[in-house]
Amino acid sequence: MMTELQALWSALVLYVLAGSLAIFGAVLQRRPERAVLGLLVAGLALHVTAIALRWQRLDHGPFLTMFEILLSNVWSMLTVYALAYWRIPAIRPTAAVVMPIMFVMMGWLLMTNPGEGHMPPTYHTVWLYIHIGFGKIFLGSLLVAVGISGIILLRGSRFGSERFARMPDDVRLDALSFRFIAISLIFETLMLIAGAIWAQDAWGRYWAWDPLETWAFLTWLCLVLTMHARLAYKVSPRASALMVMTVFTVAFLTFFGVPFISPVAHQGAV
Repeated sequence: MMTELQALWSALVLYVLAGSLAIFGAVLQRRPERAVLGLLVAGLALHVTAIALRWQRLDHGPFLTMFEILLSNVWSMLTVYALAYWRIPAIRPTAAVVMPIMFVMMGWLLMTNPGEGHMPPTYHTVWLYIHIGFGKIFLGSLLVAVGISGIILLRGSRFGSERFARMPDDVRLDALSFRFIAISLIFETLMLIAGAIWAQDAWGRYWAWDPLETWAFLTWLCLVLTMHARLAYKVSPRASALMVMTVFTVAFLTFFGVPFISPVAHQGAV
């Protein structure tokens, strides 16, 4: 266990260095993009090592306890973001927005008990991995959209307008954010479908409107409404950015709050 925790700590240190470098780069109007990407990739490699060691030791994936859920989601969200960071140079300054969000999740992870959880019989199905995999791509894509939207909102201030002036204009950024919102909607839809199939296989019902299912559907509705407003009403980039932030807030509460505070727990949640 010590080896996996050491690998995790090392990964988190590299993430903090990457995020700090990105923030200082934005403040000082520098572009340390290669260094940020290198630190992110090195951190992800150590992070996946920690996950693999835990998986091997416990003989189940990181999706039972809050520690494991945070452990895997920090990795998956940063993996999707790092891929977007690598492939789309225009969004690289968004690391100054994205990394502080991830710092909060990392701090929460470090304060959570890393103890073992119980593997329910309903988790022994391939649909678990399909359902969770779609969910992780959904959250990662939404994180990229949040980073872009954060830049649009920051550019409404004097501080942001000066430091992010070299990025594409708000209209182009909004169009890019919309693409990632569309990807998020696709993968959350697939996540809900896979979850319903899993629920039928495990508990004999596709949908029961328990708190987690209800909040997951609410997140889906928020995504749909955001896309509808963007397409039908031609809302401004700033209004669109605020809607993206709202979607992320609802999604965050759905994934990391409802299963653990609801008096009527989602079946299968630990």
